[in-house]
Amino acid sequence: MNEIKDKMVQRFMEYVSFDTQSIDDATCVPSSDGQFVFARYLEKRLKEMNLEDVCLDEKGYLYATLPSNSSRELPVIGFIAHMDTSPDMSGKDVKPRIVENYDGGDIVLDGEAGVVLTTSDFPEVKEYVGDDLIVTDGHTLLGADDKAGIAEIISAVEYLQAHPEIEHGKVRIAFNPDEEIGRGAHHFNVPLFGCDWAYTVDGSCEGELEFENFNAGSATFNIQGRNVHPGYAKGKMLNALRVATALVDAIPSQESPECTQGYEGFYHLMGINGGVDSATVSYIIRDHSKEIFETRMAFMKQVAAMMNERFGNGVVSLELKEQYRNMREMVEPKMYIVELAKEAMIQAGVEPKVKPIRGGTDGAQLSFMGLPCPNLFAGGINFHSRYEFVSVQVMEKAVKTIVKIIAGLVNMK
Repeated sequence: MNEIKDKMVQRFMEYVSFDTQSIDDATCVPSSDGQFVFARYLEKRLKEMNLEDVCLDEKGYLYATLPSNSSRELPVIGFIAHMDTSPDMSGKDVKPRIVENYDGGDIVLDGEAGVVLTTSDFPEVKEYVGDDLIVTDGHTLLGADDKAGIAEIISAVEYLQAHPEIEHGKVRIAFNPDEEIGRGAHHFNVPLFGCDWAYTVDGSCEGELEFENFNAGSATFNIQGRNVHPGYAKGKMLNALRVATALVDAIPSQESPECTQGYEGFYHLMGINGGVDSATVSYIIRDHSKEIFETRMAFMKQVAAMMNERFGNGVVSLELKEQYRNMREMVEPKMYIVELAKEAMIQAGVEPKVKPIRGGTDGAQLSFMGLPCPNLFAGGINFHSRYEFVSVQVMEKAVKTIVKIIAGLVNMK
């Protein structure tokens, strides 16, 4: 596997140079031009690798095939990663560098600006002593989410091409836009992809294997106040911002992301915008339990009703949307696809860490579109931040895991 390490790192360094930041309020697909630029670049590279069925559609979804080299009828499986980076932090002019043989201390990202990846704030970095870490210059995110996944999938395919003695079935790969804004699966062509199942390569630390995620929804409270001159406001003014603060106080603060972990759900306050005359309060709602999630969604309706009873009928209106569901119910009937990944990790020298995703994944939506799709680790840590990093050695293990999954199909009962 050592022969692919340098190429894998080179690929990743090239990939993060593309600005593929998605735009949350965009109406086009993909949401940013940079994603299409990157998709065309990848399309060219996949064709140069002589992969079959290379197809880039008008929405920026890229598909390709590694043909089978086996005479047996084997399942067709796929590997998927997303091209966009988070809208929450710039992905432009990323300047990665490698900290070789990390010594366990603080990592200065930009000494002049005082940006330091400290072990006190990020103690998990000390787990990577001796590894080669790819970090940022402290002014952008890195983009390991999910360009590490793309680099790993392509490197695994290249390894199999170079080693025809490894028997394997047909393998499909796909790279999609706009995962970070929750739309990555919206235009994914599952029938065209033609797989029995797939894996997203979009997880974090070494060994992560996830097949369950939050049920997710959003709530936007629109508040209509009444503004008059403050000198003559008595009995007339209705300050929309005061209604907003009362609304926020009605939602349990202890059930927020900063107070929950594991399988615990939450209400996450995303924004308060507006002024005296009108305001909006936006939340996202998450829970692994379908029943508790539905209770949480219903509670938001109760909050709106409470505010209208207190401040006047029609003052608060609510937009409530379901975003995605827990893929566990779609994957659980086919748990052999999780067991295959666990065994592949063990063969690759990785300890499987089966855990729930405290978030969403394209795989959740794809699972409900008929493509069961657990999530594999890609290696990135501190996603969406200037402190993001990825271990080269963990990336190598991700490549090995992908190869072992593909090869393992031959012996699967």
